[in-house]
Amino acid sequence: MAQRTAIVTGGARGIGAAIAKKLAADGMSVAVLDIREDQTADVVGEIEQAGGRAVGIGADITDPAAVEAAVDRVASELGAPTVLVNNAGIIKDDMLFKMTLEEFNAVLNVHLSGNFLMTKACQKHMVEQKFGRIISMSSTSALGNRGQTNYSAAKAGIQGMTKTYAIELGKFGVTANAIAPGFIETDMTKATAERVGVPFEQFVEAAIKTIPVARSGKPEDIANTASFLASEGAGFVSGQVIYVAGGPKN
Repeated sequence: MAQRTAIVTGGARGIGAAIAKKLAADGMSVAVLDIREDQTADVVGEIEQAGGRAVGIGADITDPAAVEAAVDRVASELGAPTVLVNNAGIIKDDMLFKMTLEEFNAVLNVHLSGNFLMTKACQKHMVEQKFGRIISMSSTSALGNRGQTNYSAAKAGIQGMTKTYAIELGKFGVTANAIAPGFIETDMTKATAERVGVPFEQFVEAAIKTIPVARSGKPEDIANTASFLASEGAGFVSGQVIYVAGGPKN
């Protein structure tokens, strides 16, 4: 594989951190991007200690100027970013009758506007290099989930954006796919457990009862899927939504 440079948004923790470390282990240079640059230090340090090449960048992905500056910096310090993992996201869960417009818009802004801005900034490098891999995080919540009108809308939107990217950019050697995780043990699922007032251990146990493979998901499960989609060998897989949920989802 030619030397590739990847950007992972929301890369400082959880699924993003696992993906950043996996892509580095695959031989890529990795830009770990998060809202605060100092929060990326641990992941960057782990990659470098393992012999990889990485840089941490702080940027608000909903700010067009910040996105352009971040992508330009990656291109300058690591090389043209031809692998983009749109992982950054927030949750502001609440029941429909209590959810505010501000909470609704905030979630859509990060997940959808952030995805759009990062993809638009990176695609020019991909087109120039005649190679690109766009991987966006959707969720099983795209199918609907109690208390997540905003998040479900955002994750469903990402699936539509992904298919459109695939159609527009395929002729330039660029693929676009989405990963839709099921129940993954992260800080975000811990926050959901807190919201519904259930101890996290009980929350995990209850989730496992509904999962055919009889275990919860780990960030590494998503990282392994992202690794394949980012690879040279995934060049004929595009416009797909891959549910990584321990069983089928309708």
